[in-house]
Amino acid sequence: MNRLWVRLSLMISAVLFFMFFLQFLSISLDQGAPQAVDSDPMNSAPPAEIQRRLLEFMAFSILVGTAGGILIGRVISAPVSGIARAALRLGKGELDVRVPVSGSQETRELGETFNKMAANLEHAETLRTNLMADVSHELRTPLTVLEGNLRAALDEVVPLDQAEIANLYTQTRHLIRLVNDLRELSLAESGQLPLEKMPTDLKALAAETLQALEPLAVEKGVSLVDNVPRLPACTLDPFRLRQVLFNLLSNALRHTPAGGKISLSAESGAGWLVLAVQDTGEGLEPGQLPAVFDRFYRADKSRSRDTGGTGLGLAIVKAIVEAHGGQVQADSAGKNQGSRFTIRLPMA
Repeated sequence: MNRLWVRLSLMISAVLFFMFFLQFLSISLDQGAPQAVDSDPMNSAPPAEIQRRLLEFMAFSILVGTAGGILIGRVISAPVSGIARAALRLGKGELDVRVPVSGSQETRELGETFNKMAANLEHAETLRTNLMADVSHELRTPLTVLEGNLRAALDEVVPLDQAEIANLYTQTRHLIRLVNDLRELSLAESGQLPLEKMPTDLKALAAETLQALEPLAVEKGVSLVDNVPRLPACTLDPFRLRQVLFNLLSNALRHTPAGGKISLSAESGAGWLVLAVQDTGEGLEPGQLPAVFDRFYRADKSRSRDTGGTGLGLAIVKAIVEAHGGQVQADSAGKNQGSRFTIRLPMA
C-alpha cells in the first residue's frame, strides 16, 4: 500500500464518494420533509430510485477515482521511479548513470540535482584514481633509486662513499617533501589546514622570499625583480603566504631560461590584496591554463623531476589561497610568451 498510484486512487475515490454521500444524505432528508410541487425529476422520483441512482454514482466515483489515481500516479511516479533505479545503479558503482530531465518543475529539479551529484561523484572518483596513480608513480622513482643503490652497495658493486650517501639522502629528502606536500594539500582541501593569521608586512615578507631564491636565480642566470611597494599591514598567515610566494617563484625559475626575468609585484585596494608573479619563460597554451593547478600536472610531459619539484607546488598554492578566502589565476599569451600568476587575498 505504499505505491503512489494506490494512495492517489484512494484519495480521489474518497473525495468523490464523500461528495455523493453528502448529496445522498441531503436528498434523503429532503424526502422525509413535506415537499411542495417541484419540477425537478430527481426530487419527484421515488426514494428507492434516488437511492439507486446515488449508489450508481458512488460506484462510478470509485471507478473514476481508481482510474484517475492510477493514471496520475503513473505520470508522477515514473520519473521518480527512474531516479530510484538510477540511484541503485549509482550505489553499485555505475558512476556514468544519468536520468532524463522531464516532468513537472519539481521532478526536473530532482533529475538535474541527481545528474549533478552523479557527475560530481564520477569526477571525484576520476581524481581519486588519478591521484593514486600519480602518487604511486612519484613514489616509485625515488624508491627504485634507493633500492638499486642500496642493493649495489650491499653487493659491493659500488662503494658506499660520501657521494653515494649524498645521493641516497637526496632521494629520501624528495620522498619526505612529497609526503609533506600531500599531507598539506589534503588538509587544505578538507578545510583543516591551520592558519595563524596576524598583521603582516608584505614588503618584508616578499624581500625575504626573493632573497632565499636569489642563489638559485644567479646559478640559472635569471634576474629577480622586487616590485612590491610599501603596503598597509594585511591580516593573513605569513608562513603560508611565504610558502605561496616561494612555490610560485620556484615554478617560474624552473620554466624561465637563462637571461630571463621574474618580477614580483603587489597592490591593494577595495579590501583586496593582489600579488602577481610575472616571468619571461616558456609560457602556456590556452588549453593548459585550466589544468596548471591540478596535482602532478606538467605542461611539458617530457620534463622530469630532476629539478626537485614534486608536482604539487601550484596545487598547494591554490589550496592555501582559497583557505584564506582568496582566488588564484594563471595567464599566458602562449608558448614562449611568459606566464603570469595572480592571487587575490582579502585584506582582513
